Amino acid sequence: MEKFYIVPEGVEVSVDNKTVKVKGPKGELSRTFKYFFEIKIEKKDNKLLVTSESDKKKVRAMIGTIIAHVRNMIEGVTEGFTLKMKVIYSHFPVTIKVEGDKFVVNNFLGENVPRIAKIVGDTKVEVKGQEIILTGPNKDDVGQTCGNIEIACRITKYDRRIFQDGIYRLTED
Repeated sequence: MEKFYIVPEGVEVSVDNKTVKVKGPKGELSRTFKYFFEIKIEKKDNKLLVTSESDKKKVRAMIGTIIAHVRNMIEGVTEGFTLKMKVIYSHFPVTIKVEGDKFVVNNFLGENVPRIAKIVGDTKVEVKGQEIILTGPNKDDVGQTCGNIEIACRITKYDRRIFQDGIYRLTED
């Protein structure tokens, strides 16, 4: 079983055993893959080859996963990833700010204690009024930061049909 991915110009890929490093105009990413199969990752010319002697279903799935992760890494160092979120409130005005690697939400449902979400990795958080824009080269870090913000503003002990306050991710149309 063999799959390959053609590396675009302007992107430098290096492979060391199970670690793949990708360098591009927007930064550098590195990922160590953990798998228990006889899979080889190697770079030849401008192609990244992922090969295996076996043709089992799990091995084919792992090869596809490795290629997908490398594709996301290359897209991240060339274009970057962006997610948009929106602050929704109807009961108490919410104030949001970024402090270092923490995202702070004050006065959520009139609470005195601020709610705090962790900003993961190299993700940059920009607050523009009621809109939050998350950008970064690593798709996993941007997505995890978005999830952390949503979870920090999750409502418990109130009826969700009435209290729809929160910070939610906007879908791309």
